[in-house]
Amino acid sequence: MNKEIKLAMFEADLKQFELAKLLGLHEGNLSKMLNRQELSEEKKQKILEVIRNAKEENTNE
Repeated sequence: MNKEIKLAMFEADLKQFELAKLLGLHEGNLSKMLNRQELSEEKKQKILEVIRNAKEENTNE
């Protein structure tokens, strides 16, 4: 489930707890959200945008 998000996290070298913090969520809630059901396309795109921004920040440092 939500393989696109998990792959993007891996490629950005972003840990789940780091993504949760960026999204303003508790790590456990993010884990449940990603593993219980496929996210809507809208939610998925918002999360992927956060991952892209974090990846860009990491490459600029």
